[in-house]
Amino acid sequence: MPTVLTLSALVIRDDAGRLLLVRKRGTSKFMQPGGKLEPGESFAAAAVRELKEELGIRVAETELTDMGRWYGAAANETDTFIDAGIFSCETHQPPVAAAEIEEVLWLHPDEARARNDLAPLLTDHILPLLAEATAWAAHGDANSAAGGARD
Repeated sequence: MPTVLTLSALVIRDDAGRLLLVRKRGTSKFMQPGGKLEPGESFAAAAVRELKEELGIRVAETELTDMGRWYGAAANETDTFIDAGIFSCETHQPPVAAAEIEEVLWLHPDEARARNDLAPLLTDHILPLLAEATAWAAHGDANSAAGGARD
């Protein structure tokens, strides 16, 4: 029976639209900052705690936007799945690798397709979700320019 890890993950973008990714020490895949929930901890509380521990970035739970949940393969552990609560937030604080984080990477979503070192949560869920949001935003802009959608 596979192991299931319950964790929080954060989608953080800079002004250029790049995603903040991390690679943990001893692993090969880049992923969103975040980590496992402690006993009795909410997804949002874990996201805030992990962001501070891993990157020195301080945010409040009220600054998080809930992006839903995802269940799928873990990035760096065989026969393991993740149940992830996903949040987005804005910050202008520079990330500083700490705790188990070995490397920090800012990656534009368009660059992601050429890489093979990204976590399944990113490739299978977050990147398609961001692409869909971008397409909807462009669709809305087109409707606004044309005077709005007419049904």
